Amino acid sequence: MAEPACDIYQAVFTVDENIRFLNKIRAIADECKTHIILFDADRLAGHEHVKAALRHAWRSWTGGEPIANSIEMEALLYAAGSRQCQVAASFGIHPGENRTYIAVCPPASGVRDCLARLVTFADGNWEEIGPEKRKRLADLFGITAEEVAVVGEARFRDLVLERVALLDVYR
Repeated sequence: MAEPACDIYQAVFTVDENIRFLNKIRAIADECKTHIILFDADRLAGHEHVKAALRHAWRSWTGGEPIANSIEMEALLYAAGSRQCQVAASFGIHPGENRTYIAVCPPASGVRDCLARLVTFADGNWEEIGPEKRKRLADLFGITAEEVAVVGEARFRDLVLERVALLDVYR
C-alpha cells in the first residue's frame, strides 16, 4: 500500500492544558476527515525526521501490526524511536510555548484555515542542529561521541534517523 501524502507545517503556539488542546486538534481532524499529528520541533532532527516517523508509522499501521492504538501515537513512537507511549508523548505537545511540526495526513482542504485559529504558522529554517540541540538529541537518542566521530558531524541527523528505523528491529 502506498504511503500517504502529508502536508507538514511549522507552527508556534501556547498550550495551557494538553488534553483540552488535543481535543480541539482532534475536532479539526474529524471535521476535515484527516489525521493531524503534532511533533515537538525541539526534539526532532528536522523535516526528514518527521517524514521518516510518518513513513514507518504508516507501514506499521497498514501492515496490521501497530504498536499504538492510533496512527498519531504510532507516529510519535517512531519519532521517539521508542516503544513506550510515555516517552513518545514527550515528542508531542507540552504545556507552555511549543515549536511544532504539524503533519496533516492526508492533506485536507480547509485544515490550515481551521488550524490557524489555534496556532501561528511559522516560516524560517528549522533544519539547523546547533550545539544545544545536538546535545539534546544525542541524549534523547543515546547517540555517543564515538558514533559521531565514526560518521562525522555532518551526518549527525542520519544517526537520529537510524534510531527511528531501529524501532522496527526492536518490535
